[in-house]
Amino acid sequence: MKPSLILGLALSALFLLAALLSYLWTPYAIDTMAIADRLKPPSMAHPFGTDHFGRDMLSMIMVGARTSIAVALVAVGIGMGLGVPLGLAAAARKGSLLDEVIMRGNDLVFAFPSLVIAILITAIFGPGAVNAIIAIGIFNIPVFARLTRGAALSLWQREFIMAARVSGKSAARISAEHILPNIANLLIVQGTIQFSLGILAEAGLSYVGLGAQPPIPSWGRMLADAQTMVALAPHVALVPGLTIVAMVLGLNLLGDGLRDWLDPRLRVLRT
Repeated sequence: MKPSLILGLALSALFLLAALLSYLWTPYAIDTMAIADRLKPPSMAHPFGTDHFGRDMLSMIMVGARTSIAVALVAVGIGMGLGVPLGLAAAARKGSLLDEVIMRGNDLVFAFPSLVIAILITAIFGPGAVNAIIAIGIFNIPVFARLTRGAALSLWQREFIMAARVSGKSAARISAEHILPNIANLLIVQGTIQFSLGILAEAGLSYVGLGAQPPIPSWGRMLADAQTMVALAPHVALVPGLTIVAMVLGLNLLGDGLRDWLDPRLRVLRT
């Protein structure tokens, strides 16, 4: 197993465990303010220091992890749940009106940067975690649709698919029983990449006030709150900033490692 895969898995598991643990325990209550302890540097009592309200930043990071993970996870689920069937349908009907409509719809979404779309949707329907999920999920749909279509098209000309067609199986059944299992590794890898992008998108939306709203902690809003206090207490910006970097780095390393691990050609070389 590659070191990058091990490191990515370890970082991702660490943040996942922190998010799950926050449902049961945090070092301090995140809704408890201690003005006398505001902007304290890292110490034994507060390993990550305290923020401008005197709240423990480690506790805020732990609770913020579940917000970021939940938003990104559901958004990726929306992208895969809608994008994969659309990609399979487009590949099965290559050159048809359905294929053209799906691909032109993808092009329309890709014509705008993902963060701009997310800001537009949340600005229209209001800020909040749910609208952030919808906004990020909408951009994930064409990503998975294009990937699925491209991977599926290369399989439709294979001998085992032709044999399935000759046996009388429908295009939908072939897609579900033969195409999808053979491209699952690509979808898993892309899912980890989109998950990391979802973490960044959620942080970006929260930073501009369009993501999760108080009192729900968010890494992006922690950065926004800290931007005027960097010179006075650098840790209030460094802690959430480095947390986002570590989370995204872990997911990218995990995706890169999974790509190599699940690649059949590399699997043959390892054996």
